[in-house]
Amino acid sequence: MTKRSILVTGASGFIGRRTVDAFRASGWNVWGIGRRKLADTRYLAWDLSQPLDDSAQSKLRDVEVIIHAAARSSPWGNAKQFYLDNVLATHQVIRLAEQLQIGKLIFVSSSSVYYRSHDQFQINESTPLAESPVNYYARSKQQAESAIRSFPGPWCILRPRAVYGCGDTVLFPRLLTAAKAGRLPLLVRPGAPVTGDLLSVNNLTNCLLQAAQRPDLLGEFNLTDNQPIELIPFLLDVFKRLNIETPKYRVSTAMAFRVAWLLETYYRVFLPSREPPITRFGVHVFAYSKTFDVSKMLATFGRPVQTVEQAVDQFVHWVRQTDAYGLYS
Repeated sequence: MTKRSILVTGASGFIGRRTVDAFRASGWNVWGIGRRKLADTRYLAWDLSQPLDDSAQSKLRDVEVIIHAAARSSPWGNAKQFYLDNVLATHQVIRLAEQLQIGKLIFVSSSSVYYRSHDQFQINESTPLAESPVNYYARSKQQAESAIRSFPGPWCILRPRAVYGCGDTVLFPRLLTAAKAGRLPLLVRPGAPVTGDLLSVNNLTNCLLQAAQRPDLLGEFNLTDNQPIELIPFLLDVFKRLNIETPKYRVSTAMAFRVAWLLETYYRVFLPSREPPITRFGVHVFAYSKTFDVSKMLATFGRPVQTVEQAVDQFVHWVRQTDAYGLYS
């Protein structure tokens, strides 16, 4: 049988790289695109805010499916950066898909398109998107989703919640390195503890494999591990397992928001190329509960292939073996 071919954008990043590996392990011919250079003969180093030239497009002529996972996923940046990397790049991918007559376009969006500055429980696909997005990243993902819906062929939008796992470059690195350096306070708020959902990268790639293989799998899907957790006890357990001391001081989320606003203002004026040590979006994560009703995911993709406990065990082992974040050096 002839192998099916797929293009994965953002292939030099955490989610993109793991997606490339998963599809190759499943027997697909996989092309990747990303900003950074990689020693991979089926990879193109390209800024997706610019259209691909004829030479690059000719290499992709057999591609049947595109997974668009490329994105500026940092909590920090200016409006122009997020527009170029997340919105304009999506328009370029759609144009490429039309030119190559792609059979299906799959977009890796974000659950942040829903976020409001209060607790949200049992968010589902019918929940309205936030009218005032929490940051430039969330706004750019909303705009990119709107663009994907304009694609004339079959499309699928996946909204993962807080992706973690081996190779993570976004979620855990900031937390672990700050905690190790003694710069991470415990953020506390009055009332009930903050709860939230996560999504292991293995569960995400399993959904992406199904989305690419099944022509009937279309529309929008929220993705989680289907195991809401209390965030602070969860983090403290990970710290303990990695021999990181429990943060010694506590700060209210109200105070943290004020400090983050001041830091963001200072950095935008004086250090625009650097990320502040605390951002309002980072505080938002620990200030408000976000849980999801993933009935649609379960009915379509089945139960997650990995539990939170299994994913965390795997992640902790990987960090200890690789010291990827320089915790022990």
